[in-house]
Amino acid sequence: MEDIHATYTIGKELGRGQFGVTHLCTHKTTGEQFACKTIAKRKLTSKEDVEDVTREVEIMYHLAGQANVVELKGAYEDKHSVHLVMELCAGGELFDRIVAQGHFTERAAASLLRTIVQIVHTCHSMGVMHRDLKPENFLLLNKEEDSPLKATDFGLSVFFKQGEVFRDIVGSAYYIAPEVLKRKYGPEADIWSIGVMLYILLCGVPPFWAESERGIFNAILQGEIDFVSDPWPNISSGAKDLVKKMLNSDPNQRLTAFDVLNHPWIKEDGEAPDTPLDNTVLNRLKQFQAMNQFKKAGNRINIHNLLNFTSCLLILQVIAGCLSEEEIKGLKEMFKDMDSDNSGTITLEELEQGLAKQGTKLSEHEVKQLMEAADADGNGAIDYEEFITATVHMNRMDREEHLYTAFQFFDKDNSG
Repeated sequence: MEDIHATYTIGKELGRGQFGVTHLCTHKTTGEQFACKTIAKRKLTSKEDVEDVTREVEIMYHLAGQANVVELKGAYEDKHSVHLVMELCAGGELFDRIVAQGHFTERAAASLLRTIVQIVHTCHSMGVMHRDLKPENFLLLNKEEDSPLKATDFGLSVFFKQGEVFRDIVGSAYYIAPEVLKRKYGPEADIWSIGVMLYILLCGVPPFWAESERGIFNAILQGEIDFVSDPWPNISSGAKDLVKKMLNSDPNQRLTAFDVLNHPWIKEDGEAPDTPLDNTVLNRLKQFQAMNQFKKAGNRINIHNLLNFTSCLLILQVIAGCLSEEEIKGLKEMFKDMDSDNSGTITLEELEQGLAKQGTKLSEHEVKQLMEAADADGNGAIDYEEFITATVHMNRMDREEHLYTAFQFFDKDNSG
């Protein structure tokens, strides 16, 4: 077994998943930097777990040379761990870049989707189904404006043959296709996942939403998609047509990757208009990203025991304009409790202190991410309106459902 430490110096942690921890690593001879995903063997408790890691390596080598797929530089194994050294994507996650730019158009969304679908078309043509397509698994190679987009995390990917049926339920809740939940699926499930991504790109929220995974799965199986609430009346008919055809509940009627690439809206210089999307979409994307970051943090802390404010901000849907003063009395009290100096705003320091008082341990970086997600006007503090409105904005829920969901969320002991 070749010792990874003989070739690379392992540096700071970059990310953490269910099985692996990713660190920055530097080649001792060339000084070139890479990402090293380390998988502890003690976590590979079954034969299937070992096969999954082996298959991930095989698939990444199989896809080597594809421009928009993260390149595997080498695989190493020692007594305790398996190490995968990969191309370093220093530009961050796709949605983070979109939010940071501060403006977004349908044409830009079409361009991004075109790249993503081209990646998936390549994978499918090479007999690979990704099975975990989501925004977090598309990274930018560098911080340049024209940085290449790279697909990553092939840990759930499989080789497939035409007509082969898969039955294991894998993937991330928002993006799972209905046929996956029915345990009878093929590569069409990847197209569904990209359709969900497109929906989020255009309006800032997922098409199927609930507080629990079970609720999300039920919504997916029902297949009711909102094209009525804002900003959909202002979205082009071509974009809506493509989303509908990618999110067709019947996988046999769903577009293939090839079909998507030939849709008039997605083509280069096609129908997608170049007019900016509403700023609300970017704000929703920002909040959706923050929620995802805290779900990741939930691997290290009990996310359900976070301070009510934190949980509310990232998970609970509260639309300020739909609630009376009486209805948001509880939220008002939370805000006052956090605002220790009665200034009418919550500062980063107050947020840190409030979380600490509740026994919630978050890193300085995670608290800062939470702050940035809530601080819509970017002035460095959370005011009362931002506190109420900086939640996952789900306009498709009507008022009664909205309040019932809020009540259920806060009634932790089911006392009524």
